[in-house]
Amino acid sequence: MRAIRTRSQERILNLLKTIKQGISAQDIYVELRNRNQGIGLATVYRSLESLKLEGLVQVRTLANGEALYSLVQQDKHHLTCLQCGVSIPINQCPVHDLEEQLQHTHKFKVFYHTLEFFGLCNQCQVNQAAEVSH
Repeated sequence: MRAIRTRSQERILNLLKTIKQGISAQDIYVELRNRNQGIGLATVYRSLESLKLEGLVQVRTLANGEALYSLVQQDKHHLTCLQCGVSIPINQCPVHDLEEQLQHTHKFKVFYHTLEFFGLCNQCQVNQAAEVSH
């Protein structure tokens, strides 16, 4: 049974379908205004929350606290540099089997999962080493 969605939720879903990476709620708000489909920022947040609880939208929180929203497609995994903020996607999923096991043993419906490793990228390590040697 498909939930009945508001016009605002449909606009957000349609926007997310056209954007291939995560986007902040603020940028969703701006982008919808640019498309003459403006809705209030509070409505954007409410709609995103409803879509998240429906299992249609996933949220990823960056090291700086910014939340990025995207359609639930496949699970996303990243190496994120705490210095420069670069986020490197990793394709293999080391916890896929665990997810299936948890769904079965706990009778818990998993919509998505995220896995993120935080540290320093190669360039920031080189820069840090250069600063130390001076």
